[in-house]
Amino acid sequence: MALPDILDLSRPDLEAWCSAHGAPSYRAAQIATWLYRHGVRDFAAMKNLPAELRDALVGAFRIGWPEVAHVSRSTDGTRKMLLRLDDGATIESVLIPDVERLTLCVSTQVGCAMGCGFCATATLGLGRHLRRGEIVAQLLAARALVTAEAETHDGPERITNMVFMGMGEPLHNYTGTVGAIDTLTSSWGVEFSHRRITVSTVGLLPEMHRLLADTQVNLAVSLTAADQDVRRGLMPISKKYPVEQLLATCRELPLPRRKRITFEYVMLAGVNDAPAQARTLAQSLVGIRCKVNLIPFNPFPGAAYGRSDDVTVARFQDMLRNAGVHATVRESRGPDIAAACGQLVAEDAQAAESSR
Repeated sequence: MALPDILDLSRPDLEAWCSAHGAPSYRAAQIATWLYRHGVRDFAAMKNLPAELRDALVGAFRIGWPEVAHVSRSTDGTRKMLLRLDDGATIESVLIPDVERLTLCVSTQVGCAMGCGFCATATLGLGRHLRRGEIVAQLLAARALVTAEAETHDGPERITNMVFMGMGEPLHNYTGTVGAIDTLTSSWGVEFSHRRITVSTVGLLPEMHRLLADTQVNLAVSLTAADQDVRRGLMPISKKYPVEQLLATCRELPLPRRKRITFEYVMLAGVNDAPAQARTLAQSLVGIRCKVNLIPFNPFPGAAYGRSDDVTVARFQDMLRNAGVHATVRESRGPDIAAACGQLVAEDAQAAESSR
């Protein structure tokens, strides 16, 4: 049976373990520094710890980095990592360069239970939730890749932003997601700025309230339709939480000053891209401090939908802007390696190679 992953521990957990082994609490901070600042993968590398404490760590824990089974590289500079976890399950994380920013898109589940019809991950169903440490380790592995390739890869040399928009619904795995955010943003952990982390959800209403109470990260909501009948056909979650209830919740959320909700709207040809639907969307967002991110659909094998053309997307954006809604269009990054929004399925590394 595998040892517990030390990356799953909170600071109180780590301090309690040190105390139980007769070590002062400051040793926990030293251990965390090695894990999260230096990214060590071997307890023997923690040179400022007493030998007996290092031996105790070896006997009690493992450092749960995933295996980087494959790295796919797009012509636009996007890199997709296929990561194999200890139980053999696979997930994907994506590094997305953009001038001075380098964004890491992380997964929170193996597969997804939400069943959204425009997302390839939904075809997998839910395998399991990722643990706190498995989410954090995606950053550690990505950071090591960026460092290793810094001299040969154009673009920023450090990860500046994180989005919880990979495989899975982050708020369905609330414990793992919020635990990972704690490690990522705390001064004892990675110390990544909460202002540069965005968590996306299909709209789990109670957990949205909890997220804003428990963290300071940015919130994004996958909306895709402001009409209940259309959204219910695209996103099964609307049967439990109708779009009117979702928008009412967004309207009442206690957003900090200077923050706003991002509504993600996947543009599907002939489904949700008509001028009347743009007008309905604009009217529905009145009273919500927000912006809309229009996302041209990224096709995947077996998809039932098509991509709205550029003219339609531009017209939709103009209508929103004319109605006073801040609207942007997300550029698809990494579609040639199935790394774009909604395309993650964590295909086997061998299959990935044979498909190139």
